[in-house]
Amino acid sequence: MEGEKVRQYFCKIIKEDEDVSVGVAAIRTLLEIIKHSKSETVQELEANLKDAISQMKNSNYTVAAINSGCELFLRFITLASLDTRDFDECKKIMMDRGHLFIKKLDDSRGKIVKLASNFIGDGSRILTHSRSRVVLQTLRKAHKQNKRFEVFVTISAPDNIGTRMCKDLEAEGIPCTLILDSAIGYIMEQVDFIMVGTEGVVESGGIVNKVGTNTMAVCAKEINKPFYVLTESFKFSRLFPLDQQDLPEEYKYTSEVRKSCDLRKIHPLVDYTPPSYITLLFTDLGILTPSAVSDELIKLYL
Repeated sequence: MEGEKVRQYFCKIIKEDEDVSVGVAAIRTLLEIIKHSKSETVQELEANLKDAISQMKNSNYTVAAINSGCELFLRFITLASLDTRDFDECKKIMMDRGHLFIKKLDDSRGKIVKLASNFIGDGSRILTHSRSRVVLQTLRKAHKQNKRFEVFVTISAPDNIGTRMCKDLEAEGIPCTLILDSAIGYIMEQVDFIMVGTEGVVESGGIVNKVGTNTMAVCAKEINKPFYVLTESFKFSRLFPLDQQDLPEEYKYTSEVRKSCDLRKIHPLVDYTPPSYITLLFTDLGILTPSAVSDELIKLYL
């Protein structure tokens, strides 16, 4: 696959499976490229994979999870080139490791849901932002455990995806209230804790997520409400932003917007939440404090 075909395949995965994350779709696309590649050397195959990553980053999806997931995937599978000098054997090892990597990703969300659902007790009042698949599954599991709780969901402008999250929860029979993004400060004193997903986790233990997450975290910190982040470890990224302006433009805007608009006048898709505002991260590696993220990143890339 080349160019437009890569983007089409990537976008097709996302459209056909609403539960798949952008990062997982990107990794599945890379695995398909390896499967059908006509490359004759490891170097040529790696170059094709890196070109495919660039193509996916030029689609109208957020880049954070694509970057971190693909970087970790390439690190994991291309170690095969150290094991054998025969390219066909090397390609087979890459495919085997790729399928193993995908299986780990499929299992990771279940591990997070199991950990996080234990933190939801009877009578809990939870605030969430945007529409995180892992948060949604966690709330579903807690509800199936016959726990009684209430959820407040922000509308999550500019795409208002919180409306869909609220409908998903109501369809499960979970009491849910949709609130304005600007009502975060008003509702904060009524909730027990905040539970959000993330597009990416950076080296400091901070997160990159739907714009408005940082505002929510600041409010939570001010009145001592726990701020929990649910995330798969493939979203751990070797990035160290110092502030909002330090986030790469490709993280904040889609490719189409970057090419055609004056970015000074365009609303960013994501913001950066520093680690000081985060209480715990629930991951497939376990429950982590923000300060533990850098250690886990080192382990992931060894």
